[in-house]
Amino acid sequence: MDLSLSTRNVSGPGGDRTVVEVGGEIDVYTAPKLREQLVELVNDGSYHLVVDMEGVDFLDSTGLGVLVGGLKRVRAHEGSLRLVCNQEHILKIFRITGLTKVFPIHGSVDEAVNATD
Repeated sequence: MDLSLSTRNVSGPGGDRTVVEVGGEIDVYTAPKLREQLVELVNDGSYHLVVDMEGVDFLDSTGLGVLVGGLKRVRAHEGSLRLVCNQEHILKIFRITGLTKVFPIHGSVDEAVNATD
C-alpha cells in the first residue's frame, strides 16, 4: 500500500497549525515521503504541526523515527508536533515504545488544533 499525504492550515485558540493528513502505511518504503513533507513544512516556517494518523493502517519503527525526527525539528524552532490517532493497534505502538510521554496524542483534529497546552 502507498502513503497519501495532504496538508492544510487551520487556526485555533493555540494559534495557527498545519495539519498533515496521512493515509496508508508508514513503513521503511514510505516513511521517506513523510520525512520529506515534514522537513519541507519546517523549512517553510510551519513550526506547529498536527499529524492526522486516522487513515494510517500500519506503522513501523522507521515511521516512528520519522515522527520523532519531525518533533526534534519543530522543537528547534519552539514549535510543537501533535498526533491524532484513535486506532487501538497504532496507539498500542506508542504505548509500548513509551512515546505517549513524548507526543501529545489526541482523538480528533479539532481536539489537537484547539489544545493550548
